[in-house]
Amino acid sequence: MKNKQVWKKSYDPGMEDLDPREWNKTVPGICQRSFQQFPEKTALAFMGVHISFAQLDRYANKFASMLIHHGFKKGDVVAIDLPNIPEYVIAWLGTLRAGCVVSGVSPLLSTEELAYQLKDSNAKALVSLDAIFAGRLIDIVSDLPDLKVVVATSVGSFLPWIKRFLGRLVKKIPYGNVTPLVGRTVYYFKEVLNANIFAETAPDIPLTPDDTAYIQYTGGTTGDPKGAILSHRNFVAKCLIFQKWIGKDWPPGGETGLSGFPFFHIAGLFTNGVCIYMAWTQILIPNPRDTDHICAELKKYRPTVMANVPSLYMLLMENPKFKELDHSNLKSCVSAAAPFPEEAQRKFELIVGQGKVLEGYGMTETTGLTVTNPSKGPKLGTIGVPLLNTDIRLVEPGTDREVKPGEPGEICVKGPQVMSGYHNKPDETRKVFGKDGYMHTGDVAIMDEDGFLRIVDRTKDMIIVSGFKVYSKKVEEVLSEHPSISMVATVGIPNPERPGSEVVKAFIVLKSEYEIVRDKEALKDDIIHLAEKRLAPYEVPKVVEIRKELPLTSVGKVDKKALRRETVEVEERRRSMRKRVDLPCDVKGLSEGKGSQVTGHVVDISNGGMGLEAEKPLDSGTEVDAHIIDIVQFGTTFWVKGYVLGNSGNRMAVKFTEDIPRELRNLLRP
Repeated sequence: MKNKQVWKKSYDPGMEDLDPREWNKTVPGICQRSFQQFPEKTALAFMGVHISFAQLDRYANKFASMLIHHGFKKGDVVAIDLPNIPEYVIAWLGTLRAGCVVSGVSPLLSTEELAYQLKDSNAKALVSLDAIFAGRLIDIVSDLPDLKVVVATSVGSFLPWIKRFLGRLVKKIPYGNVTPLVGRTVYYFKEVLNANIFAETAPDIPLTPDDTAYIQYTGGTTGDPKGAILSHRNFVAKCLIFQKWIGKDWPPGGETGLSGFPFFHIAGLFTNGVCIYMAWTQILIPNPRDTDHICAELKKYRPTVMANVPSLYMLLMENPKFKELDHSNLKSCVSAAAPFPEEAQRKFELIVGQGKVLEGYGMTETTGLTVTNPSKGPKLGTIGVPLLNTDIRLVEPGTDREVKPGEPGEICVKGPQVMSGYHNKPDETRKVFGKDGYMHTGDVAIMDEDGFLRIVDRTKDMIIVSGFKVYSKKVEEVLSEHPSISMVATVGIPNPERPGSEVVKAFIVLKSEYEIVRDKEALKDDIIHLAEKRLAPYEVPKVVEIRKELPLTSVGKVDKKALRRETVEVEERRRSMRKRVDLPCDVKGLSEGKGSQVTGHVVDISNGGMGLEAEKPLDSGTEVDAHIIDIVQFGTTFWVKGYVLGNSGNRMAVKFTEDIPRELRNLLRP
C-alpha cells in the first residue's frame, strides 16, 4: 500500500483496520451465533409468513443432508435459480453447510443463457421454479451431463393454500409441471423439508476459510458472464468489516431489513448474508418492481434499514403511498450497484429524512462493497471512502500509472474481499489484475481531498466526442436536475459527420405530471438548454429521446448495453434504408394559401415519416397545412400525405399524417 490513504481521516471515530486473523473462519461458522442466541426471532418475513431462525436452521440442515445423501462432495456446485423467496435462503445456507459451492442464477435468463451458466459452473444440482423447469430446463437438460439433482418449487410454496390458489388464479404466481428427468433425481422443495431420511442436525463437513463458497457470475456487460470465485474468507471478511463499519448502533438481533436486491446478484447475496450473520429480520421482496407491495411491507414492518438499487428508490418516490408513510423508524437507506444522482438523493431524503442515504460501491469480483459512506459523516453525491482493510489506487485506464490528485482514474482495489479469479478463465483473470496485485474494476472515479470518491463513469461507458472524453454520469447528474425528468441515461452514438467520433444521446423518462405535455419538442429544447448552461459544448446531448421506460437489468440498473445495441440497430437500419430508398420525388405544398413545389430525393423513410434532399427546400419554420408527396419508382406512383417538420441545409424532414401504401412499407423490411 504505497499511496497515502488520505481517506482514513474521514472515517467515523474508532474505525481502525481489523486483524486479518479475524476472518480465518467460514460462512456457516460466523452465522451460528444467530441460531444459538436468537432461535425464536423471525429470520424471514415473506408475504405474511414468518420463518424463525430455529426453523431456518432445521430447514437448511435437511437441505444439506439431501445433498450429502446423493453423494455431493466439498466443492460441488449447486445453482440456485430463484427470486427472493424463503427457499433461496434455505438452499444457500444448506449448500454451504454441506461444503458445496453456491452459484446464483437469474430467473430472467433465457434458455440459452441458463444452459451456458449451468455448463460453465459445472453445476451438479439446480434449485429452480417449476415454471422454469417446464419452460426452459426440459429443453436443455440433455446437454447438462454434470446435473444430477433438480429441486423445484413455486413462488408461493410457503404461502397458505388459499393464497397460492388465488395467486395462480390471477396469474401472479407462475407455475409449470414438474416431471421426471431420465438419469436425474427430481424433488419438490417441500419434499426435501418433510422427508424423514434427511436429518435436521448439521452435517460435520470440515471447511477451511480458503474453500470456495461462491461462483458468482458477473452481469455479462462485456461478453459472456464470468464466474467470480469467492472464498469463505472473502465473504467473512466483508461481513466482519461491515459490522465494524456500521458501529455499535446496529446490534446483533436488533434490526429489520428490507431489500429489493435479488439474491442471485452480489448485492443481494451480501445483504442476505449480513442479515443472517447479524440475526436481523429480513423482509423478502420477490418482485422489486411492485412498489405498492413494498409500501405495504414498509408500513407493516417499519424496517430500520433498506438496501436497494437507485432506480428502485426513484420508482418508490413516484409512488404517492411511499410519500405518505412514516419513515421515522428508518435509520439508513443503503444504495449501491449503480450511481444515485445527487439531485435524486436530495429529493429522496426530503421524504425519508436527512442523512439517511448511504451510497456505496462494489462489484461481484470484490464480494460487494469496497467503498461506502461513513455512517456518521456521509457526503451526498459520493460513493464514500474505501472500507477498512481496503486499499484503492486511481490509475490511467489501461495502465498502472497513478493519476494526479483530483484527476479521473480507473479504480483499482486490493483487499481481503477481492476474488481469486474467474472460474475456468485464466486469461480473463490476468487481464484484470495488475502486476502489483491490484484488481482493475473498469470504473472511473475522482477522489477529493478528504478521500471521498465520486464515480464519473465506466470505462466502457465513456463517450469520445472529437477526441474529448465525456463522462456519462456527469451529464446525467445535470439532466436529472430538470424538473420534468424522472430517469435518464446517456450513451454515445456514431457521429455521421465525423467518422470515428461520437455524439451524446440522452434517453429520458418523464415524471407523470409531464407526460401530458403536448409540445415534447419544446420540452427537449428546454432540457438541452439546461445542459448548455452547465456543460461544455461537446458534453451537451445532441439527441434527446423521450421514452415511457428505460430497459433495466435483472438487478434494476439501467441497461446501457441494450440502449447502445438498439441505437446501433436503428442506425444500421437507417443506413440500409438510405441505400435501398433513393427515390426521385416531387413535393407539392400549401402554406398560408400559397402553393409551392420542390423536387428532390427520398433518402430515409419509415412508417412515420421520411427525409428528403430537396433542390430548393421549403423555408425553415414555414407553416404547412398539408403536403402531397409524389414518389415514382419503377414507373409506379405512390401518394402519401404529411407536413414539414423542419429543414437543415438541403434536407427536409416530413412527418406522415396517413398510413403509407403497403408497397412502401415493404421497403422498410431489412
